[in-house]
Amino acid sequence: MIEIWFAIVALMLTAYVVLDGFDLGAGALHFVAGRDGEERGRILAAIGPYWDGNEVCLLVAGGTLLVAFPKALAAGLSGFYFAIFLVLWTLILRGISIEFRNHVAAPLWRSFWDVVFSAASAALAVLLGAALGNLVRGVPIDERGWFSLALFTDWTARNPVGILDWYTVATGLFALVALTTHGAAFLAWKCDGELQSRARRVATRGFPVVAVAWVLVTAATRLASPDFFAPLRSRPVAWLGGVLAMVGLTIAAVASRRARDTRAFLGSCAFLVGLMAATAALFYPDVLRSSIDPSQSLTVMSAANDRPGLAIALTWWCVGASLAVGYFVLVFRLHAKRGQLPKL
Repeated sequence: MIEIWFAIVALMLTAYVVLDGFDLGAGALHFVAGRDGEERGRILAAIGPYWDGNEVCLLVAGGTLLVAFPKALAAGLSGFYFAIFLVLWTLILRGISIEFRNHVAAPLWRSFWDVVFSAASAALAVLLGAALGNLVRGVPIDERGWFSLALFTDWTARNPVGILDWYTVATGLFALVALTTHGAAFLAWKCDGELQSRARRVATRGFPVVAVAWVLVTAATRLASPDFFAPLRSRPVAWLGGVLAMVGLTIAAVASRRARDTRAFLGSCAFLVGLMAATAALFYPDVLRSSIDPSQSLTVMSAANDRPGLAIALTWWCVGASLAVGYFVLVFRLHAKRGQLPKL
């Protein structure tokens, strides 16, 4: 039962990265790929039917942690207090940028909110990547199961660690590159005309950069967290995830170069799914890794709720997940046609 809930948490986070990843990436490209107000409006229209539903995946992931591993969620909310505020601010700025942009027709007003939307989207991608870097590197959990983090200390990945150091900044920049390319592949799939050509060029050039950055960030992980890859030989899911990520990235790069936009976007999705699956498999059984003493890490055993509660919650999660899958299938089917964009 505990293993099932660990898989569900990993699944929810993967769904968030893949789904919200493309509208974060499109948002980061928004001010660059769109040359005027009309093109930027088309980018917003492309992500319009999806972005708020995608962000619900993050709330569901938090709710899943609350149900399954409440001790880890409590420690994480406390320790990442400042970082969570930054994430919330970027989420708020993205939302109000979309809402306020069209309230006044003045070009300066729209340009201001376009810049805010693009900057908030890029910052959120970096913050989420840095958060994953913090989890992989480990946080200073004490013997009571709590921790606190300064924004930064000495920029090394050794204790006393902060939220930002060379490694977490590297993972944040990797997330920005990967999600921006993912967003470009989505825009190439959904848009047409010159905007589509421009997005396709970004995706075609971006996938090789993602491949190089993936190798570099893997080597950086080996330096910052030497024990992270220790269970690799005994985790077939990690191998399968790695293979899926490589195959997906290759398909995306080739398909984007051949203007097969749907295939390129699906390949990018497969890359992100494989990457998250491999990371989760290597992370197990930890939910929060301790950078001070591995014995003080919060694991699925020490942080889990009681089994009867998990069994009841699993029934309701299946009901909710069925409704959510149905919603996303309906939304993607309604807006499947290229160039069929709602007005924003």
